Amino acid sequence: MNRLGSATSPYLRQHADNPVHWHQWDAEALAAARERDVPILLSIGYSACHWCHVMAHESFEDDATAASMNEKFVCIKVDREERPDLDAVYMNATVAMTGQGGWPMTCFLTPDAEPFYCGTYYPKVARGGMPSFGQVLEAISDTWKNRRDEVMEASAAVVAELRGGSSGLPSVDIDIDIPLLDHAVSAVLREEDRTYGGFGGAPKFPPSALLEGLLRAYERTGDTDILDAVDRTAQAMARGGIYDQLNGGFARYSVDPQWVIPHFEKMLYDNAMLLRAYGHLARRSGSALASKVAHETAQFLLTDLLTAEGCFASALDADTEGVEGSTYVWTPEQLVDVLGPDDGPWATALFGVTPAGTFEEGASVLQLHDDPDDDARFERVRGLLRSVRAERPQPGRDDKVVTAWNGMAIVALAEVGAWLERPDWVDAAARCARNLLDRHVVDGRLRRASLGGAVGEAAGVLEDHAWLVTGLLALHQATGELEWLEHAQQLLDVAIAHFAVSDSAGGWFDTADDAEVLVTRPRDPIDGATPSGASSTAEALLTAAALSDPERSVRYGELAAETLRAATVVLARAPRSAGHWLTVAEASLRGPMQIAIVDPTGTSDLVGVTRTLAPGGAVIVVGQQDSLPLLADRPLVDGQPAAYVCRGFVCDRPVSTVTELRDLLMR
Repeated sequence: MNRLGSATSPYLRQHADNPVHWHQWDAEALAAARERDVPILLSIGYSACHWCHVMAHESFEDDATAASMNEKFVCIKVDREERPDLDAVYMNATVAMTGQGGWPMTCFLTPDAEPFYCGTYYPKVARGGMPSFGQVLEAISDTWKNRRDEVMEASAAVVAELRGGSSGLPSVDIDIDIPLLDHAVSAVLREEDRTYGGFGGAPKFPPSALLEGLLRAYERTGDTDILDAVDRTAQAMARGGIYDQLNGGFARYSVDPQWVIPHFEKMLYDNAMLLRAYGHLARRSGSALASKVAHETAQFLLTDLLTAEGCFASALDADTEGVEGSTYVWTPEQLVDVLGPDDGPWATALFGVTPAGTFEEGASVLQLHDDPDDDARFERVRGLLRSVRAERPQPGRDDKVVTAWNGMAIVALAEVGAWLERPDWVDAAARCARNLLDRHVVDGRLRRASLGGAVGEAAGVLEDHAWLVTGLLALHQATGELEWLEHAQQLLDVAIAHFAVSDSAGGWFDTADDAEVLVTRPRDPIDGATPSGASSTAEALLTAAALSDPERSVRYGELAAETLRAATVVLARAPRSAGHWLTVAEASLRGPMQIAIVDPTGTSDLVGVTRTLAPGGAVIVVGQQDSLPLLADRPLVDGQPAAYVCRGFVCDRPVSTVTELRDLLMR
């Protein structure tokens, strides 16, 4: 019997009609494997994954393959986005066994959930040196029946390696200081692709957190080489096929070094983090392109990913009716048919649509290497192409609301909305935050995800707590409302109580101390496609310390410092994998900077100057004296609004003029 019909994951529901007797991950499934004395076949993927769909169509929808799976295994399907803890454990096992990982992930486990053979995609028919999925099933089943000792030895070795790898980072005697951060930035810049933008080779993922960290480093140093590197990457992505030139929003990655051909899935986390980075770049450099991309990316979040509950869906699929990218690509003939004999050729040249095509079957992904010479014409053409594209079959949407990724969206919309004077974005962030607090906090504990307003059973992991806290703190600053700070402090205290490593200062587990016990407790401090839970927690702690009352401030500040100190080895030895660590560390060197503006109306010119000039990571609050912790005992000056600027525990005298404030912020 297939048990996925009641799942709160759209990915699992996609497999509810498979002839495979899928279980969700639960005690019943593990007990069934023990009772039948068969291995577990664990399949992990996610809704927007192209090759997950391919393997499902080839194998999981095939009656003969399903019959073999059902006979020989207890089959469990997991959404990696709903259960990142399981994904982390078994991805580490897959990488340990094969040297690489990816999705779909296919792992074979003992009934005690210990992995003994792992891989990724297996084709239905053997090809390219890969065995067929059927051959793998037969071989694993035969080994389990006839060579059980070898299986148990293999699983014991893998589990030992996994547990050894979860012991945390090595301890080093390195401080968070200017030489360390300068070293990290220099090392990253040496790996820049100065021709095409980005860092390293293909496939190229948007270096979202790294761009934010580099921008903060530029603000500290004034080194234009850093800003130029950020701008090259930002421009290359914004002009390439990875960016949706008609409707905004970034795809998950580019398969080529030039950012031309995307893997078409669009993820909430990418677009939230990139909104933050492009908004910051627009504010700091005045780039019209960065401003345009920030506005379009926010609009993409607020239209294409907005759910009925006011939060944001996880992703748009890579495929449309089984064909990757078909919604988005064009031929020259199609452009002429839609736009006519004058605008068609003009658009063909502008968007880089060639007769040979840049993608498949003579079709091209739209790019924008040069700015249009006629803005009105450009917007008219884009509008026509958008309307025609909207009539095509559309990619599926994963409506699952993931706490961490929605927290990222709250941060971006609140911060950038305040920077770029878009109160509607701040309002949207507040609606999302209210929904998460109402639905995802159950009996005082945070859950990972919901679907259609129904919260799932999966417990929130470290990144869920960190990003929701940081989002609430961003709302507190953007609105001046105390309740956001109070909710953030409550959640942060829960995270400290349940995720901190008790015998390792600054260490954090990714799962709570009372979460389901797995073969190892995940603990990964390395930033990847999304920031690690530990680096995200460092930002939450640092920001909360600057905004809280003295007692909490000291506690949060000490934990933030310990967390950063524990991660100096990553900044020293693997800075490209420490983009968010760099982001937080740069803010920490400034204290972070705190700007408290005593202004009962919130309309003085001091507010606008601060929003424009304050460095990334600075804490900004506006309100009446004593209305917020950061405004305690801070009065008007001669009856006029005043700005109090502090760096850590050192404060300048309050200032009441724009000129004086600008000098302090630019110092």
